[in-house]
Amino acid sequence: MKKFFALLFVLVLVFSMAACSSGGGSGGEEKGYVGISMPTKSSERWISDGKYMKQEFEKQDYKVDLQYAEDVVENQVSQIENMITKGVDVLVIAAIDGEALTNVLDKAHKQGIKVIAYDRLIKKSKYVDYYATFDNFKVGVLQGSYIVDKLGLKDGKGPFNIELFGGSPDDNNAYFFFDGAISVLKPYMDSGKLVVKSGQTEFKQGATLRWDGATAQARMDNLLSAHYTKDRVDAVLSPYDGISIGILSSLKGVGYGTADKPLPVVTGQDAELASVKSIMNDEQTQTVFKDTRELAKKAVEMTQAVLKGEEAEVNDTKTYDNGVKVVPAYLLEPVSVDKTNYKEIVIDSGYYSESELSK
Repeated sequence: MKKFFALLFVLVLVFSMAACSSGGGSGGEEKGYVGISMPTKSSERWISDGKYMKQEFEKQDYKVDLQYAEDVVENQVSQIENMITKGVDVLVIAAIDGEALTNVLDKAHKQGIKVIAYDRLIKKSKYVDYYATFDNFKVGVLQGSYIVDKLGLKDGKGPFNIELFGGSPDDNNAYFFFDGAISVLKPYMDSGKLVVKSGQTEFKQGATLRWDGATAQARMDNLLSAHYTKDRVDAVLSPYDGISIGILSSLKGVGYGTADKPLPVVTGQDAELASVKSIMNDEQTQTVFKDTRELAKKAVEMTQAVLKGEEAEVNDTKTYDNGVKVVPAYLLEPVSVDKTNYKEIVIDSGYYSESELSK
């Protein structure tokens, strides 16, 4: 009888161990453990990115640790350190400050952890394996081209008054957005068809720390009171929807948005819900849509490749120099959206539902 129970115990133990090694049905531990570090929940865009990435990784049976740092660099560093301690196999990071992660990535490397920069380039580290993003220069080109087309500058119309806003100076993407837009706008600025009455034409003069809408609103208030008490502003280059909403609040505060004083052309980026609604209501004029679902899929593909010891698919090996190395990148295509095509781009694609936009 004792031998029988001993044999029974051994069999139970063997089956239990087999069940554990199979991952208990989820498969997460067996496939790999992914740490996802996102900058903030204050922007709808990053909430979507985190959600889609987590979904895509879990579909492929990865275990996922998703953290948001609420735009505090120290929080992001601490969260990444915690992921390293937990034993993640790969880190997917959208950096708050692209130059603040060098030391923590050194720690990741010592643990054999691979790193994929997500949408924002991580600078000053040789331990960034890949970069998944959109064509950031083209984002700016789309914004600048929209202003040119909307104002009829190619047809010789003008001069028009324009003011320029940039993104956060600690985000490498912000420079690409601005440079892309200026590459289109500068010929018209040089010819006098576009006039920047404030004289603030450099990125550093229009930069908006942390992409903050309230900061943008305060700057627009100052520009309007200093330079537009008699003249009107005809266009505003805005690199991001949250900044655009702040700019529009400032403009409406001094009477823009009426039949006598229509709103200027205002660009944007990320097709955030509030801005798409604003476009539908003839306030914000344009945004640039970047399908975060596709970017999430690309991040998963890159992760699968690095964990297998393979090379991930890239389509750019020259552009993104982080100060230590050129990071191989995959660039997805952005799309310009306005009132003429928002339904096709963001509703028909399933990114938003009609009910979301009608609330």
